[in-house]
Amino acid sequence: MAGILSRGDRFLVCQRRGDGAFPYKWEFPGGKIEAGEDPGAALGRELGEELDIAVQSAREVFRHAHVYPGGTRVELAFFEVRAYGGEPRNRVFRRIAWVPAGELEGLDFLEGDLPLIHELRDGGLEGLSQRKGLSP
Repeated sequence: MAGILSRGDRFLVCQRRGDGAFPYKWEFPGGKIEAGEDPGAALGRELGEELDIAVQSAREVFRHAHVYPGGTRVELAFFEVRAYGGEPRNRVFRRIAWVPAGELEGLDFLEGDLPLIHELRDGGLEGLSQRKGLSP
């Protein structure tokens, strides 16, 4: 699961460090759901660990499955973070940046995030959940 934080037409994206899986790839912040954890709690935990913010309100706006090379299948859920406490600051990434939607495709993103990036390019965050049939 991942969080979508926006300011106007800009989205917060994060570049992975070089010493882990998928080095230097860009992604939306977030991570794995732990056993027994619900998605909202996982989102709050991950964004707290990665960006030092407290999620106050979020809703799922996009979901899809992706198979990475080697056969690893992941179910990706993206949440619009509507409200949060604190100012995002980098705690674990190589760098973070607020990037306009039109420039996202120019970054070397994880393949699993590309369908979301195409949706953001084509219609922005507003209305994304309606186009994908998710509840508001």
